Parts: sequence; structure tokens; C-alpha cells
Amino acid sequence: MGTFGLAAAIVNITIGGGIFRLPANVAGSLGAAAPVAYLVCAVAMGLIVLCIADAGSRVSLTGGPYAYVGTAFGPYAGFITGLLLWMLGTFASAAVSTVFAGSIGLLVPAASSQAMNAAVLVGAFAFWTFINVRGVGLAARLNGVATAAKLVPLVLLAVAGLFFINTDNLTWTAAPAAADVARTSLLLIFAFAGVEVALVPSGEVRDTARTVPRAIALAMIGITTLYLLLQIVSQGILGPGLVQATASPLADAANASLGGWARTLLLVGASVSMFGYLGGMTFSMPRMVFAFARDGFLPRMFTAVHPRFHSPPASVIAQSAITLMLALSGTFERLALLANVSALALYLGCALASWKLRSSGITTEGQTPFRVPFATVLPWVTCLIIAWLLTGLAYKEWRAFGACVAVGSLLYVARSRR
Repeated sequence: MGTFGLAAAIVNITIGGGIFRLPANVAGSLGAAAPVAYLVCAVAMGLIVLCIADAGSRVSLTGGPYAYVGTAFGPYAGFITGLLLWMLGTFASAAVSTVFAGSIGLLVPAASSQAMNAAVLVGAFAFWTFINVRGVGLAARLNGVATAAKLVPLVLLAVAGLFFINTDNLTWTAAPAAADVARTSLLLIFAFAGVEVALVPSGEVRDTARTVPRAIALAMIGITTLYLLLQIVSQGILGPGLVQATASPLADAANASLGGWARTLLLVGASVSMFGYLGGMTFSMPRMVFAFARDGFLPRMFTAVHPRFHSPPASVIAQSAITLMLALSGTFERLALLANVSALALYLGCALASWKLRSSGITTEGQTPFRVPFATVLPWVTCLIIAWLLTGLAYKEWRAFGACVAVGSLLYVARSRR
């Protein structure tokens, strides 16, 4: 895989369901200064991914961040990292599913009630559970359909919408407070998370030391440019009305500028994209449940493999049930913030692992580690930025996150004693 191939993989993984909803939330917090949060997130994610790339070039074990942190700091740190990965995927899936149900309700007014939203969620998770229990082949083919569906309408709105902007809607009335930027950037991380996933198969990247930094730069510039254009276009078109357009801000902007057909295209693209995202997460996250059970942290029943389809049906069903319950009981903003704090805690561990692995001289035999610019200070700068972003988290969100980590720690202690 070369520079453009890796950059395309990063873009595909990163641009998911969050951007279809977040412009209204960002505008509600920062107003016309909303682009500042996108730039902060882009810088933060760029530094984070460099740390992950550094750690990944030194540890060849399968598992991505789970392997990096476990190698650097031991089995407990590795287990907590695995738990954070599961929390990130579960909360993110639940958050995206709430937006998916809302998009279906806008496309089909008869499905817009709360009861019908719940029915849509149940139907979607039942469908993907059935598909993934039957194996990976059909799931992979269905996920491929969703790739182009999310990019075509977004690029159309980002480019064509520039001709319908009212510049008065983009005028700053005051500089945003640092606390507001931190809180908004914390929520916006949801739209940037996923960059690190594309870097896990580093063994399939050609000339890693040159390809990885170039691909990261190319992908982050492309993603940030698209996100900035979408925020500017939707804010320039809708003005103060963007704050109220929490259900479908981009679709409302498309409707106001290009007409009803563009609104329908955005809603269809968003729905297909998020439906495919749910399918991918319904495939990947049950493997975390399977792994925890395999290692003794959960009942052995979750390690059962279907004799014909070779999938872990109990893990798939359990993961779908947990995600569905979270989606039915939480709002997008709350679930996205919990996903983001899990992601940032995970990233913090990866940054520290980068420093630890480098200072300990740990490398993969026969391979040259990734050359990170300003390697001695990069992990600490990354940690400081993550710590600042975490100041935007409210006490109740810290409490919910802490409760999940505490339960995981108890499971680890119980297994260690056995």
C-alpha cells in the first residue's frame, strides 16, 4: 500500500456518521468561530496518530493500541486499553445509530415518532446481527456499498454550497473562550476518531518511514478541508438557523441552497453511510467480547464459534443488545462524549507507550522504527493537548467513564486471582 492508498483508507475510516450531525452542535457552542474547533482537532489528531505510528513501528504484535500499551506497561495496562477500545466502539456505534434512526425518520415521516425510531433501531441491529452471525463474506460486500454513498453528497454540498453563502453569517461577534473551545473540540473528536485504525496493518505499507507521515498529512488535510467547508457552507447558508437544525444540519443546508433533491440525496447518503458503519461495528466489536471471554474476563459461552459460519454468535448477539440498549436510552451528544473520552484515554496511553518504547529501545527485529519528528517532545506535547481537551468533560461524564473502568479493573483482579 502506497501513500495515496493509505491516505484513502484513513479518509474512508474517519468520515463516518458524526459529520452529518455535528455542525449544528459546534455552531451552538462557538457560533461563527466554529472552524477553530476543527483546526484544534486536526492538530490534536495529527500528533496522536504520529505517536501511534511510532509505537506501531516498534511492536509487530497483532492488536494495535492493545499490543503497544501492553508491551510498554504490562498486562493490566494492556487490558484497560482493550477495554477502552471496546468502550469507544460501543458508545460510538450507539451514538451513530441514534442519528441513523433520525435520518430515516426525516426520509420517511411515518417513521419519525419515538416508537418508530426505536423500531428502526431494533430492525437495523437485528439485520446486522443476523448478517454477521452468518459470517464475514456477505457483511463485507454490503459494507462496500456504503463507501461512496457518504462521500458523493458531502463533496457536492461542500463545493456547490459555496455559491449560496451569506458572509454576514460567518462574522465573529467575539472571540470564543478557551473552555468553550475545549468542550466543543472534545465533542468534535468524534468526527476525527478512526484515523489510527488505518495504521494498524503497518506490515502492508510500502516504505513505512516515508509513506506513513505523507499519508497522514494528506488524509488529515483532506478531511479537515472537507469538514471546514461543510461547517462554513452550512453556517453561511443557514446562519442562526443552523443551531436549531440538530436533526439534519447538512441536509437542511442542501435544501436551502440546492433544493429538495439535494436534501434527499444528503439524507439517503447519510442513512446508507451510517447503516454501513453499524454493519462494520457489528462485525468488529463482538470480536472484543470474544477476546475478553477467551482470556477469562467473561463467561466461556462467548467463545463459542458457529460450526458452519465460523462466527461467534453469542458475542455478536450480546454486543448488539448492549449497543441497542445504549442507543435507546441515550442522546447522541452524551454517547458521543463518552466515546470521545474513551478515545482520548486510549490515545493518552498510546502517546505514553510511544515514549516508553522509544526510551526502552524496544524495536521489532529486522525493521527500522518509524522516524517521528521531534520524537523526544512529541509524546509530552500530545499528552498536554489531550489533558486540555479532557477539561471539557463534565463531572457526570467523568463518573460514567470511571464506573466503566472500575468494573473492568474488578474483572481483571478477579481473573488474576483465578
